[in-house]
Amino acid sequence: MVNVLKKTHEAWIVTLMASFMSKTVENKTVLNDFSDILFRHFTWIERELIKAGIDYDYNRDNVPIKVGNLKMILSNIASRLNELELMLPNIQNEALRFRLETDWDYIRFTVNTLKDEKITAFDANRTYKDINLSQEAVDSFTLFLFEESYKEYELIMIYNYLKAHFNDDFLNKIFQILVDESFFHLKSFGNMMAEMGILAVPRVLHKSLYQIEDVVQFLKDGIDEELAAKEQCKTLSESVARDSEELSRFFDFINYQENYHIELMKEALEYYSKKGSIEYYDKKGING
Repeated sequence: MVNVLKKTHEAWIVTLMASFMSKTVENKTVLNDFSDILFRHFTWIERELIKAGIDYDYNRDNVPIKVGNLKMILSNIASRLNELELMLPNIQNEALRFRLETDWDYIRFTVNTLKDEKITAFDANRTYKDINLSQEAVDSFTLFLFEESYKEYELIMIYNYLKAHFNDDFLNKIFQILVDESFFHLKSFGNMMAEMGILAVPRVLHKSLYQIEDVVQFLKDGIDEELAAKEQCKTLSESVARDSEELSRFFDFINYQENYHIELMKEALEYYSKKGSIEYYDKKGING
């Protein structure tokens, strides 16, 4: 079961990256939808592990994605689903096993029907659309995308882990909002990275990042990180304002979204601080 979780994690990442690198609307839409389904699979398998009291983490192998055409990554996705299908006997929940099997079968069939296209997501062109940015703005933009794409992936995994191990509806609703918001940001940044030819898979997380010992301190630190991200967005908005109103407005848009994230984290911090009991969080999943 732990290996099923790991391999599903990897299949999700590859499919998500494939959706970023595609420039065809139909391909991108289908792959994006499939990546969302595979992430849901990941959370359902995680739930089964928690119910069974099995220790696990979010470790995964490095996922190579650099390809010259889409068919290569589509073949990779299909191969990963073939591998996962062989692991189905490890899933004891019959309803879940049937759902996974039928989903994987359809995804595998569909990706084999998608039209091929040349991939430019790794050519390091460092241009975004037809916008003529200064070298300083390009460098700042590049650094921002690498840092923030990793941060958003990190936040998805952290809040998902917390949600899986909290036995509290109020907190879990906040964590789900933050997961959803981080997905939007990750997808936005991933598509931008592909456009600029610098697409890369976020690095693997150490378990200490999500198997959190001090939830109160984590939320306090998270608020500080969001404030820092706001400043980065503000700086980038100002640096590209003369060259691109579109990009300037985008960074303002992300900046203003962080305001609500901060308020949600403050709500969670206040609520959890008042509860102050281990019964609301158990990283082994006893109460989850």
